[in-house]
Amino acid sequence: MKGGNNRLAFLFKTIKHYICTFNEEFLKHFCFMKRILIFAVILTTLTSCAQNDKNMKTLVTYFSATGNTEAIAKQIADIAGADIFEIRPEVPYSQADLDWTDKTSRSSVEMNDRSFRPAFIKDLKNHDDYDVIYIGFPIWWYTAPTIINSFVEEYGFEGKKVVMFATSGGSTPEKALKEFKAAYPEIDWVEAKLLNGATEESIKKWIDEK
Repeated sequence: MKGGNNRLAFLFKTIKHYICTFNEEFLKHFCFMKRILIFAVILTTLTSCAQNDKNMKTLVTYFSATGNTEAIAKQIADIAGADIFEIRPEVPYSQADLDWTDKTSRSSVEMNDRSFRPAFIKDLKNHDDYDVIYIGFPIWWYTAPTIINSFVEEYGFEGKKVVMFATSGGSTPEKALKEFKAAYPEIDWVEAKLLNGATEESIKKWIDEK
């Protein structure tokens, strides 16, 4: 009887050992599969986000009175693979118009009356097709020229991702960004960047950070 009990105890011990071993292996396998599943979900999400970014259509727009902003805008469009549109005033600015020391010059009159809306040539096609809009300008009187207001109010860009870039002799575009955020809250204003003398490498890095 004692021998039978010993055999029975040994049998139970053996079964318990195999059950424990099975559980340990099962748990190891389960944890391994769980990690694989989590990795697959993360990879799928990243791939989906990258694909969405790739499919986003971008437009680079700019107003340039002397050519500095135009040069930067063309670089951005080339690097981003974007379409480009020049915001052209119906009446081009002359050198006399741009004389900021003359209080009666055209630019002085426009910038001293923030409600002024200079006319521009409205030939932008299919603006609703774009997801990301870059808007470039020279800084006048520490902010954006009022022709930029004319442009934004004409096309709306509600719900669009809008990025400002600027050229300047010394000012930064933060004031312009603050004013446009307050005036047009329905637009997703991302940032405003001063790009004086920007290199191709620095522009590419800036675009990739968006």
